[in-house]
Amino acid sequence: MADTTSPASPVYVIGAGPGGLAVAAALGARGVRAVVLEKSDAVASSWRRHYDRLHLHTTRRLSSLPGLRIPRRFGRWVSRDDLVRYLEKYTDVHELEIVTGVEVERIERGPEGEGWVLYATGGRRLATHAVVVATGYNHTPYVPDWAGADTYTGELLHAGRYRDPAPYAGRDVLVVGAGNTGAEIAADLAKGGAGRVRLAVRTPPHILRRSTAGWPAQATGILVRRLPVRLVDRAASVTERLSVPDLSAYGLPRPAGGLYSRVREGAIPVQDVGLIDAVRAGRVEPVAAVDSFDGSKVLLADGTRVSPEVVIAATGYRRGLEGLVGHLGVLDSRGRPRVGGGRTVPGVGGVYFTGFTNPISGMLRELALDATRIAKALAR
Repeated sequence: MADTTSPASPVYVIGAGPGGLAVAAALGARGVRAVVLEKSDAVASSWRRHYDRLHLHTTRRLSSLPGLRIPRRFGRWVSRDDLVRYLEKYTDVHELEIVTGVEVERIERGPEGEGWVLYATGGRRLATHAVVVATGYNHTPYVPDWAGADTYTGELLHAGRYRDPAPYAGRDVLVVGAGNTGAEIAADLAKGGAGRVRLAVRTPPHILRRSTAGWPAQATGILVRRLPVRLVDRAASVTERLSVPDLSAYGLPRPAGGLYSRVREGAIPVQDVGLIDAVRAGRVEPVAAVDSFDGSKVLLADGTRVSPEVVIAATGYRRGLEGLVGHLGVLDSRGRPRVGGGRTVPGVGGVYFTGFTNPISGMLRELALDATRIAKALAR
């Protein structure tokens, strides 16, 4: 499989998740051929692996990709399975050119500094004038290097391997990490019959209702995104106190920093889909952060020792871009692209990124906007 770097060669899009599919469709609408390279055997592979109860925290109306609305029958909060169905339909409707089973390992400058060459599995070298990296925000599972974890006698797994509460019925489970994934898994376990559920919290999260009186939190996120940080922090503090009960007595105090200040640092608020009720009912017990492991014991930051049978690390993901593009000088100190959407890093024209931020305005909404920006830039 090979191409020349002429303008007639396709734009290669790496990743067949919603971001990559949206870019390919937007390019096709402008007469630009796009070929999507996907390392798995199907589109939306990461979404297929998410836990069963997952629903979007963003509304159906504000989560559609360019050129096809999510069906009304999927409801306001779209389930994981329905989103996968939508992405499959999206691929068919736009007649996207998808090549599965191909993993791009490295992007290099083309001959004499012209264009780009993609080095992929099977010895493939794909030449192109432009490439879009859409490998996803949640690419590589991350588990902290806890002391003693390798000798822990219980079961330790990353949240990416969690599917449903059935295997944990009657068992003592410690969920580590109070982001949206950890909060939802803890609530799911409590509802699904786990014997005991504890939630290890390092920094108390901001908690928001997914919607209040029918108004979605996402809509507020869109409205305030360009406002001064201090103003949004003050308004959010009032909203939290009015709509979310104080859980300090249950071991989950209100956070110290402002909500939007935390967002700017990369900490997205937890949208409540059962955690508040589970904590107040004692079905989920907030505890201190994990410090280390010792045999069957887990030592917490406050000196407490607990003995869970299972530890689920909802400790996030890394972008995993270093091997692919790290040598091009396009990543920041945290391994994230320095630019996104229709912009490129100066001196690295032709390499675009989408889906590497987690905005309060909604990931899918921003992917749709990015797709249009990238398509416009390339069509020019």
